[in-house]
Amino acid sequence: MASAPASETPPPLRRSVAMVWRSLRSMRTALILLLILALVSVAGSFVPQIPNSPLRVARDFQEHPLRSRIFDALGLFDVFGSWWFTLVYSLLLVSLGACLIPRTRAIVRNLRSRPQPARELDTFRHYAEVQVPHAPQRAAEQAQKLLRRRWFRVSRPQGQASVAADKGLAREFGSLLFHWSFFLVMIGIVIGKGTGFTGFAAITEGQCWVEAAANYDGNLRTGRYFGGNHTGAQICVDSFSDTYRTSGIPMDFVTRASLTSGDGVTTTTHDIRLNDPGSIDGLNLYQFAFGWAPEIEVRLGDRVIADGPIQFERNPAPEGVSELAVPWHGALRLPTTEPQRGVQFDLWPSFAAYLAFLETGEPTTMMTAPDHPVLNFSVYEGDLAAELAPRFSEIDARGLREESRGAVGQGQIVSLQTGRVLDGERLDRARADEELTMSFTGIRQYTVLQVSRDRGLWIMLAAAILILVGLIPALYTSRRKVWVRADPDGRGSVLKVGGFALQRTTQFEEEFARLVRDLERATGGGDPSGPDRSETDRVGAR
Repeated sequence: MASAPASETPPPLRRSVAMVWRSLRSMRTALILLLILALVSVAGSFVPQIPNSPLRVARDFQEHPLRSRIFDALGLFDVFGSWWFTLVYSLLLVSLGACLIPRTRAIVRNLRSRPQPARELDTFRHYAEVQVPHAPQRAAEQAQKLLRRRWFRVSRPQGQASVAADKGLAREFGSLLFHWSFFLVMIGIVIGKGTGFTGFAAITEGQCWVEAAANYDGNLRTGRYFGGNHTGAQICVDSFSDTYRTSGIPMDFVTRASLTSGDGVTTTTHDIRLNDPGSIDGLNLYQFAFGWAPEIEVRLGDRVIADGPIQFERNPAPEGVSELAVPWHGALRLPTTEPQRGVQFDLWPSFAAYLAFLETGEPTTMMTAPDHPVLNFSVYEGDLAAELAPRFSEIDARGLREESRGAVGQGQIVSLQTGRVLDGERLDRARADEELTMSFTGIRQYTVLQVSRDRGLWIMLAAAILILVGLIPALYTSRRKVWVRADPDGRGSVLKVGGFALQRTTQFEEEFARLVRDLERATGGGDPSGPDRSETDRVGAR
């Protein structure tokens, strides 16, 4: 008789896939992948990233070409967009899902099942015997009612004088909810950051700005899966106000803006503060920064060639100097003149601070409000097309010739060719001679709003709430089980109680002792009118 063929061994590829899947289903693998993500995120914080700081990355290529090429090959200049970061992130999601789905099935089965009876109660760590006057069935019924009042899940087999109970399943449910919430956080990050964007809009008082890619002036960071669909919403800044304490500590920054949806149907007015963002068409508008915008008019003879507010910036303050004492700077390029001219400005919002600077040579007086502002200026002429400045608010004077310099107060007119203030006959003569003149007509403020769209924000909020909900039972409850059996005795019944706790075992010792005393009273053993019992009738927790 031929022997049965041996069972075929799985092919190598199938065994390899099964081994990988078993590894991914391990919580240890998920923790290792989470640690790797944390380490590479730290690397992304120390190395400049192309989406956030393209100029710093370009400077690194100039200053350290070999190191930069290595970093670029490893994807360190775009850590969160690299293929290996995406791979680790995807594996972590798969690993978490593979770990959580079996745990979810197990807890669902546990919820559907009932506590099972136990035979040898005296083998449990906590055990006690109590003499009660009732019959076994009556004693078991009273024990069942007491345990239910204590929020135990209770199971009592039909016709038996025994009760099985457990409590604290909320701990396992809370732990599972916490891990599912963490999984939800990771999904929210992919949806929110992957499909959203963040940009900055600098808007002068009295002007409007439309949410479109071209209007961000390069200050736009988009997610990897952003489809390019901007909203077209309009933001009109009615006013901006900032308040300070006498010490120079800021108190509040408020942008009053009119927000109009992209379809032009909805218009709302909102005061945007640091902790009170505005919202329109799914966009969140955060108060980010502010600055001064002097109103300047430039004429060539009687013809206006430049007119409007110019947004100025401020350099970081030197050590020991208040940031409010540092002047603001800006630039105006006039390529329409012959020769081409560019004007570099320094704005002193306060004339008193300007005088103090002239006397000491250092900025010392804080400027929190405009008070007879002064503009220092330098006029350069040359080929502005070849002039390369790192920022639009600066003029690179290399290769240019300084034509004049001077100062102008608000309401004054100066000649950009001589740097002298003009009025009366000199102004008329300058206009008649087609001279280049400049007027400092007023000063406004501008606000910088961070414009963000994050469709995963509500997912993150829900996940954060669920994490807190899951932590409460996971931290403050414990799983414990109790069994009660009533055996017949000549004087009534012997109530045998056993139990154990999976967590917080020290606290369960006290809880078990109280439970035994309450069971004794509930079954009539604690009734003063009942038969006397000595301490030797009970065996305490072991």
